[in-house]
Amino acid sequence: MKANIKNAITNRFFGLWLLLPTILLLCSFLIIKDNDRKLKIGDVLPAENTILISTKGDTTNLNELMGDNGILVVFSCNSCPFVVGSNNFRGWEHTYNSIAKKASEYEINTVLVNSNEAKRFNVDSMDEMRKRASNQEYTMPYVMDANHLVADAFGAKTTPHIYLFDGEKKLIYMGSIDNTWDSNRAKDIPYLANALEQYGKGKKVNEKTTSPKGCSIKRINNKTN
Repeated sequence: MKANIKNAITNRFFGLWLLLPTILLLCSFLIIKDNDRKLKIGDVLPAENTILISTKGDTTNLNELMGDNGILVVFSCNSCPFVVGSNNFRGWEHTYNSIAKKASEYEINTVLVNSNEAKRFNVDSMDEMRKRASNQEYTMPYVMDANHLVADAFGAKTTPHIYLFDGEKKLIYMGSIDNTWDSNRAKDIPYLANALEQYGKGKKVNEKTTSPKGCSIKRINNKTN
């Protein structure tokens, strides 16, 4: 009798052991699919209550940061050339304050979100974020998205990557700030400024999505991208 019980337990354990690769593969698939999330126009603001750590020393979340008519979420960082500039491109960081000012005219709040968890011990540490916010005189909150939870919920890919939500927390524009990174452009097109103005004046946003341009967000499970 005892031998039969022992054999049954052994067989069950062996069966579970054989299933382990399948279980691990399924978990890996679920993680990959989770990181492949992508918002669509009309989707409601995700991760709105996820805790974000501000360079001011307090904690907040996207729900608290909402303006009366919406919120502009900008995924940013401290070192990407598309943010801070390079010899070939001035970078978009110098436009942040003017963008936030324009958004505020329509009662839309702006927040900069740093999700570069894989660089948290060097250029994207909280100390470096504080220095960046001070040196650049950011007029909007600059917050740390620990473990890139918000970026994953959004499906954000780059720094910068822009998401504009209306007063009902619905996505009305996402993508790039403008096309000035493109040296072959025929003319400057201020995608985000156009979207802000059209929405702010009660008009339909004509160009709702554009391709984001920038450095990849440095996630801890994808450090080399």
